[in-house]
Amino acid sequence: MIKILGLEYFKIRRKKIWIMIILFLVIEMLWAFISISRSIASNPDHAVWESIFFSISSMNGFFMPIISAVVVSRICDMEHKGSTWKMLVATNVGRGHLYAAKYICTNSLLLYGIFVQALFIIVFGLIKDFPGTLQIDLLIRFIGGTLLTTLAVTALQQWVSFAIKNQAFALCLGMLGGFIGMTAGLFPAAIRQIFIWSYYLDLSPVTYLYAEPASAYLVQPLSFGIVVGALIMTVLFYIAGNIHISRQEI
Repeated sequence: MIKILGLEYFKIRRKKIWIMIILFLVIEMLWAFISISRSIASNPDHAVWESIFFSISSMNGFFMPIISAVVVSRICDMEHKGSTWKMLVATNVGRGHLYAAKYICTNSLLLYGIFVQALFIIVFGLIKDFPGTLQIDLLIRFIGGTLLTTLAVTALQQWVSFAIKNQAFALCLGMLGGFIGMTAGLFPAAIRQIFIWSYYLDLSPVTYLYAEPASAYLVQPLSFGIVVGALIMTVLFYIAGNIHISRQEI
């Protein structure tokens, strides 16, 4: 398994996927920087650590599904374009092992992107001189919630990317997920929790309370039900995709 995983990293060495992830994140972070800076200029009470956590989490609902779709598609499309499935089956490499290796490879790259976001949160807060110190528990919850949601999203994307050779379908699913994630806050909670892309906002450590006289950022309690729901979706998408691909004709 370790050799198969190492081979996956070897195959993507020239694809510069990590650079593509950074480019997407740069756009997201510039957007967050401008948005929060304007918010602070109009309302100095928004100059708090919670504001950057909420802003990045809400923007992740749009950016992360698209980033995940592009990364998964790039990694899986190698087997379609190179017609390597028959070659792999002819060797001792099982399709289940290959499926797992690609899943681990994809999420390790996206975890790298999540750490970049966490670093941006710290740097932004220091630049803006937010009062108090950064709450490490909020940072851990941000990383954990974003990663958990991403694991479910990539499990679904990998299933689609392997099942359908035309990667336009997988990319369209990513864009659809980005739209749902971006507008998730407008849906009732019961409907929102059906869509995994909305969990970027639901698992955020901070929420924004809209009130007529004044609005404020509040620490959001961790919902055990949402965490379990994300885990169940991850397992279901991964197992269903793995079984489907293992039985698919090549």
